Amino acid sequence: MAADGGTRAVVAALLANLGIAVTKFVAYLLARNSSMLAEAIHSLADSGNQVLLLLGGRRSRRAATPQHPFGYGRERYLYSFVVSIVLFSVGGLFALYEAYHKWHHIQEHPDDTGVDPTWWWLPLVVLAIAMVLESFSFRTAIAESNKIRGGVPWVAFVRRAKAPELPVVLLEDFAALLGLAFAFLGVGLNVLTENPLWDVLGTTMIGLLLVAVAIVLALETKSLLLGESATQEAQARIATALTEPTGVERVIHLKTLHLGPEELLVAAKFAVAPGVSAADLAATIDEAEQAIRAAEPTARVIYLEPDIYRADHQPTARPTPVSGPGH
Repeated sequence: MAADGGTRAVVAALLANLGIAVTKFVAYLLARNSSMLAEAIHSLADSGNQVLLLLGGRRSRRAATPQHPFGYGRERYLYSFVVSIVLFSVGGLFALYEAYHKWHHIQEHPDDTGVDPTWWWLPLVVLAIAMVLESFSFRTAIAESNKIRGGVPWVAFVRRAKAPELPVVLLEDFAALLGLAFAFLGVGLNVLTENPLWDVLGTTMIGLLLVAVAIVLALETKSLLLGESATQEAQARIATALTEPTGVERVIHLKTLHLGPEELLVAAKFAVAPGVSAADLAATIDEAEQAIRAAEPTARVIYLEPDIYRADHQPTARPTPVSGPGH
């Protein structure tokens, strides 16, 4: 199940980020590198994001209610969207603010090299260890994604995936590794040249990276929140299955909507022969539903409407909504 693989990847990322965040904060308190602080906040934000993803997964499994008859599957999309906001604000904007603050400090204290004579080596060691731990988390996310990705390219997988957890963890881990490389570059050059502007540059690059990743996540999860149809392959399977019953002449139209990553709503109108009996029509609908569920197991809610196909039929115009109290 994609949900199980996503949960494993999220838990692996959470454990890695918690450990990394603690070591980064300790290194910052001792060495006072702004790149290290930006990375510490980044790891803390990532840890909070993984908790949000786990919470969204748990809440999405609640049973349907009269007020929410289709269940709570989209809560996973909502919490993934919140993750993008956290990454943008707590991660990206804070890093950019810290870069500006460090640059302003340099202007006021030009003699400050930004290198601690005792603990200069500690941030580099911590960043190297963090790269190793983050690589394990990234490898777990890649392994779980490969189980469902098939031969789809990675960019297409991130854009088309209906389960948000794996794309979120993949992007966060990728950004984390790239951010660690920026931090290592900034801190390392600061130590070698004793020019703190390298630290400012590293922090700025981290902030811009996190803002960019957050925007990508927000755009993708917004599309899921608005409601996406099934993939073209899934729609083709459903259309083929719908024509299997002997009483179905053709599919007039078909619409699908993801109620959650593993929950699909199917609404279709299909043509039957004129004069068919009610009993035969009911049997055809039952057979069509069984065929659709066999072809696409995620089709949980199915609405089928039989009709007589007419090539010259013109749909009736929708009435203009009447505004008034309560609308």
